Amino acid sequence: MTRLLLTSAFLFLFIAGCQKDEDPPTTPIDATVSSSVGSCVGCHTNYSHLRTVHSPDTVVAAGGCGGETPHIEPYDRVYITPTGYAEYSASSHSKRGCTYCHNGVDNTSDKKTAHSGDFLKHPSDQADKKCVPCHYSIQSATKTSLHLNGWGQKSMVALRFGVSTFEELPADVKHGYEVNCATCHGGCGSCHVLRPTAGGGGLLNGHAFRKRPDMRDNCTTCHTSRGGHAYFGVGTGTVPDVHLTALGDGHCLNCHTGAEMHGDGYVYDQRYKMPMLPKCENCHANVATSNAYHRTHIDDMNCNACHSQDYNNCGSCHIHGAGARIPSYQGFKIALNPIPQTRPYKWATVRRSLMAPDSWKEYGVPNLANFDVRPTYKYSTPHNIKRWTSRTQVTAGKPCYDACHIINESGVLRNKQLYLFNSDLQSWELNADKDIVVDGKLPASWNVQ
Repeated sequence: MTRLLLTSAFLFLFIAGCQKDEDPPTTPIDATVSSSVGSCVGCHTNYSHLRTVHSPDTVVAAGGCGGETPHIEPYDRVYITPTGYAEYSASSHSKRGCTYCHNGVDNTSDKKTAHSGDFLKHPSDQADKKCVPCHYSIQSATKTSLHLNGWGQKSMVALRFGVSTFEELPADVKHGYEVNCATCHGGCGSCHVLRPTAGGGGLLNGHAFRKRPDMRDNCTTCHTSRGGHAYFGVGTGTVPDVHLTALGDGHCLNCHTGAEMHGDGYVYDQRYKMPMLPKCENCHANVATSNAYHRTHIDDMNCNACHSQDYNNCGSCHIHGAGARIPSYQGFKIALNPIPQTRPYKWATVRRSLMAPDSWKEYGVPNLANFDVRPTYKYSTPHNIKRWTSRTQVTAGKPCYDACHIINESGVLRNKQLYLFNSDLQSWELNADKDIVVDGKLPASWNVQ
């Protein structure tokens, strides 16, 4: 039924797109910009004028998981640079003219008039109207995508609150989500023409549209603390991911395709359910039999359990309050797989998540009624891969498991720090994580009580 509805919607949008395309376009923008400020282009290419007429920020964007948001002045955020303008004016987008996408009024030097009526700061906020005529197939899928909507986060908040869907949450909680959690989930412009809000916002390349988003200024501006931090080897004692250093430009899209980012038209309440996610086997052929480690563990644990370095963790976050009360730290843990229905392994890398029972206290929820419905340590695939890690390198003459299995040496448990035990948890985490901690579940031969 879902596929039928989406197909019908696609056909509707396709027809609507064709009809829109028959409309006469707005007068194209000239390749040569007039020195006059009596037009959209004239104003936004005139830096000194923008500084004169800009409205100072009244609210500074708050930082999130990636740290404080850099402040970029309002006039810098909307300035169309000469290089950016030259690229933009030669593109198909410029043929429509400014008001086709942004509405408002062109050919005026009055700022208030120019931004009057139904002016749209971010046209992709109304992508069904503004992007569909040219990008109908992409937009029909993207509007339900994880990348745009954050379905996994929404599902987690709803389940811990004690309801089935995000729509059932109280208005205050949904508002809290929108102003805190949703700031990194942007529309088309956030990847293809703008600098994301988390990076300060505004035009990234002077209004030039980029089919391939910039890895540092787009992708890892949002995916910072748990993506870019690991991928670039920022953490003490870590090195950049081998996929960054060994694949030429090492761009995110080498593995995460545009089709995955745009989505397939379905709604997934957990990101690991997305079927377009990259698989190691896509590039690493015959991985199951390539060495002794793989032959032994290929069905038992995810690849990161052997090939990840230490990665960022933090937790117990107060939404719109004190922030993370378990500050960011480098760590590594293996636990029983929290999502066996989605990923087939018995063991997996896990990462401490942000939420605590009182995380939504600032929005009228003293304690989440169903907090224990999911573990506080989540299935994780850190982007910090190395072929040889501290768990796969052993001293000459030692067995292959010497650096990974827990070894009881006269009562001292070597390698215990690699695994998630009850002793690693806060009191309020114990019940939530009872099914994934390794206490009492390790092989008897390890002699660990």
